[in-house]
Amino acid sequence: MLRIGLIEEAKNPPDNRVALTPAQCKWVHKHLPDLKIALQPSSLRCFSDKEFQMAGVEVTANMDQCDVLMGIKEVPVDRLIPNKTYLFFSHTKKKQPHNRPLLHAIIQKNITLIDYECLEHEDGQRIIGFGFFAGIVGAHNGMMAYGNRSGSFQLSRVYQQRSFRELIHTYFGLKLPNIKIAVTGSGRVAHGILEIMNLLQVHEVEPDQYLSKKFAYPVYVQLKGADLYEHKSSGEYSRDHFHEQPEEYKSKFLPYAYETDILMNGVYWDSNIPRLFEKEMIQDPRFSIQVIADVTDDEQGSVPINLGDQSMENPVYGVDKKTFLKTPPGQPGSIDIMAVGNLPNELPRDASRYFGEQLIKFVLPYLAAGSSILERATMVKEGALTPAYEYLKEYAEGN
Repeated sequence: MLRIGLIEEAKNPPDNRVALTPAQCKWVHKHLPDLKIALQPSSLRCFSDKEFQMAGVEVTANMDQCDVLMGIKEVPVDRLIPNKTYLFFSHTKKKQPHNRPLLHAIIQKNITLIDYECLEHEDGQRIIGFGFFAGIVGAHNGMMAYGNRSGSFQLSRVYQQRSFRELIHTYFGLKLPNIKIAVTGSGRVAHGILEIMNLLQVHEVEPDQYLSKKFAYPVYVQLKGADLYEHKSSGEYSRDHFHEQPEEYKSKFLPYAYETDILMNGVYWDSNIPRLFEKEMIQDPRFSIQVIADVTDDEQGSVPINLGDQSMENPVYGVDKKTFLKTPPGQPGSIDIMAVGNLPNELPRDASRYFGEQLIKFVLPYLAAGSSILERATMVKEGALTPAYEYLKEYAEGN
């Protein structure tokens, strides 16, 4: 019997999602009898402790008897239990400075870490994540920010709705102005953004039309890798080569910035990947973007005027085009930025249900016996970096 503990989310700001819903725990107990799930109590979780108890889940503060501990966000260092196997988003893969002590502690405490972000198929396709719901909420908030800035329409807050289905009802009868929206990316985040575009009846157009035409109705264009990047010398784009040598490429997004009212950013970014534009470019009078929903949310990343996270309750700020300093949203001479690190928290039940479905398909049946997917996602095994993650050695040695 393998005991799985669903741990309390202790990172601040608090997260209300959970890796498995009560109904999913009940299904696991019935169909995967070698697994037993326990729940650490929490008053903040989107499903109550009572709902889990009614589904047959033991609720206990003591996780010492569990073999595998599953959370969502980073586990505070003082909460880590030595010699356990953990699954959560560690946010250390890119050598994020603020999580260096976390990876160091994981190694020191002889822990095995399986990072959700690293769960991939053989071709590198991500298996699990909240990206779709981040795209849903981020796109809604971006549209809300534009409506507030322009005064042309109003949208309510996502977290005021009980479910995604109820959110859809708030779109009935909404008429949008003739705006142009650029959507970047092709993964789960972009799919969530496109879901909102379709629900709001924004029409898709091709890149060449988007750049050359005016429209009497709202439109969007989806910009994927070949639309956004080109090789510095050849001007070509190869997906495989770009992923291997992104520093050899440059962005070709700027023409779209001259034709866009709202940018919905869903591209993956790392420090060696070119930014969509440089911050000085927003001072060009032709730069027409008024609102940027930076759903992937890398501070000074693919969107260089992302100045950091806002809260779920207050997701939008302005950036002055001259000084590049943060302002209240909606100010003249500024661009409004929507940047929130935990967007799916606004639809926590839907997001948790979606997440748990992927765990049940690709993770839970293999926790005891192992699988190539789990092996590739294991960053640390019993206190030692695995070969694929040895590039983190110097990073992990710090305090």
